Amino acid sequence: MKQFICHVAGLICLPLFTFSQVYLTSTPSGGNKKAAVSERVGITDVTIHYDRPAVKGREGKIWGQLVHTGFADPGFGSSKSSPWRAGANENTTIEFTNDVKIEGQPLPAGKYGFFIAYDPSECTLIFSKNASSWGAYYYNEQEDALRVKVKPVALDKSVERLQYEFMDQTENAATIALEWEKLKIPFKLETDYEKDQVASFRRELRTDKGFSWEGWDQAAGWCAQHNINLDEALLWADTATSATFGGSRVFTPWATKAMVLQKLGRNGDAAAAMKTAMPFASMQELHGYGRQLIQLKQPKEAMEVFKTNYDKNPNQFTTLMGLVRGYSANGDYKAALKYANQALAQAPDPQNKTNIQRMIEQLTAGKDVN
Repeated sequence: MKQFICHVAGLICLPLFTFSQVYLTSTPSGGNKKAAVSERVGITDVTIHYDRPAVKGREGKIWGQLVHTGFADPGFGSSKSSPWRAGANENTTIEFTNDVKIEGQPLPAGKYGFFIAYDPSECTLIFSKNASSWGAYYYNEQEDALRVKVKPVALDKSVERLQYEFMDQTENAATIALEWEKLKIPFKLETDYEKDQVASFRRELRTDKGFSWEGWDQAAGWCAQHNINLDEALLWADTATSATFGGSRVFTPWATKAMVLQKLGRNGDAAAAMKTAMPFASMQELHGYGRQLIQLKQPKEAMEVFKTNYDKNPNQFTTLMGLVRGYSANGDYKAALKYANQALAQAPDPQNKTNIQRMIEQLTAGKDVN
């Protein structure tokens, strides 16, 4: 039965409710903005979740005061000696989708609580297996996965709100830096990009992505370009060129197989693969292959490809340009000049016309246009 409290004089009856705590969406405590930053380094996704405190006029009172030096008793929770939580409010967390190295030290893939024991001369960065506790109140050094030491760097301009940035990125590495007030705390992140990429290929080729020749060809081609995992790459190339996956009558997978064979030192087999590939090639594919041979310092072989392309596609702008490059690469500038003039008349746009005119000048002066 419903219960009512009645105010007799005013004849106002109010229902009696039992209230529980309900939290509505609002800004974080202290106005410390929530943030996340993520970058892909190699094929490793790195994600940092943190809260962004502001300086709020406390210049000169952040480092060594608001952010305590070393380890301190937070006065709450189970920890009696905690580092700084590298942000505000909840734990700062950092997650890696593959194994990484931090300042040269290995750290397995996973999500970590991130802490800093600040020191003006050398900071200790701590990656904790405990990524779910609130702040540093429950920090336990026995849960440390890794500790590394780095030197803080003074900044010329003050950063009002704490932030994390990815800098100095390469194919397999980056520097991650915490910046706040006039201080930066950077650390080096490295990934084993080649190992990660090959492992990713192996996984994905067992999914629906392995149901057509393109996936097998991409994996084989990448390995050939990076000169790694060549024996397995040849197996992938064999699959790409099989009738089962549709690549047996396509130029690209055969060309990839030839590249793998060449990297393995099997030049005769590579030439045989390209002989198989040639009838399936488009005009542009043959032209591209000829130019590739020129780059590989194989001008005679390139000339054969350009001639084959011209025989299949006579008096086309592309095949005329192939003969220009082929004869020029072999030192026959007179023949190259003849086809350059023919190509000039067929130039499809002003830019190509300008390029051919420059080639004609080079050939007239006895210079190779490649």
